[in-house]
Amino acid sequence: MSDVELDRGPFWFGGAGIGNLLREVSDADARAAVDAAWDVGVRGFDTAPHYGLGLSERRLGAALAGRPRDEYLVSTKVGRLLVPGRGAGDDLASGGFAVPDDTVRQWDPSPSGVRRSLDESLGRLGLDHVDVAYLHDPDVYSLADGLTQALPTLADLRGEGVVRAVGVGSNSVDALAAAVETGSCDVVMLAGRYTLLEQPAATLVDRCAELGVDVVAVGVYNSGLLSSPRPQPGATYDYATAPVRLVERADAIADVCERHGVTLPEAAVAFPLRAPAVRAIALGAQSASQVRQNAERASVTVPEELWDDLRAAGLLSA
Repeated sequence: MSDVELDRGPFWFGGAGIGNLLREVSDADARAAVDAAWDVGVRGFDTAPHYGLGLSERRLGAALAGRPRDEYLVSTKVGRLLVPGRGAGDDLASGGFAVPDDTVRQWDPSPSGVRRSLDESLGRLGLDHVDVAYLHDPDVYSLADGLTQALPTLADLRGEGVVRAVGVGSNSVDALAAAVETGSCDVVMLAGRYTLLEQPAATLVDRCAELGVDVVAVGVYNSGLLSSPRPQPGATYDYATAPVRLVERADAIADVCERHGVTLPEAAVAFPLRAPAVRAIALGAQSASQVRQNAERASVTVPEELWDDLRAAGLLSA
């Protein structure tokens, strides 16, 4: 098993944004975002080949080059190989990233595919190892193949010292629940299912605590709905327009937060870390100002009475 301590700094830097998630980000702004993260004390950085068809990994590697390797952690992911070819014509439409659509994502959970994926990621990052390697979204392709082929291969790579900890990253509670029961996971990356807005993964988080599996919570703003003090017109949930019922729920949560002098995003950042199994959260950013804003939110002490009042109002599970 792993000896990696995941709670590095106020939060982890989520690298999807600097892979041009939903919009173009300049090289200068991407570098400034990573530099700002370092300046506020962040020492954990997450990325993936999927993020901008390798752009996030390349930018992150360049920004971390020259920094003391023993002072920071990097996680990346396997499962999607990047191969030459044309996709659907527009990666922004098909993959969600504003990058040239000259590479195709190819699912390959085989031992050779996993090893190739990690080797190519190390090349883009300019590293000889990563601290955490996740199997990325196996439920989207084949959960069974991912758990029986890719995950054991990652465990082998852990034994070889190429990765220090292994796990699975997904927004599927069922997929992560199956993964932790294999006994091969050191950590899971849980996207959007254990947030201030909703907690369908509460049982999974408790099970991880029982098994000694760490949890890194991501998507704590539910892709936008919780990112402002009040839900904004056109606010998104899971990268689509938020349903009215969830906007109303977020608005009701914001009412309670305001009574305690806390904003909705401040409470959203604080909530997951209350669970013993959640060792860290990752917050994405596309600019230095967004990083500094996240750091300010992470520094806020949320009164315990807020959680009590949310539970009493039926806005937070017991």
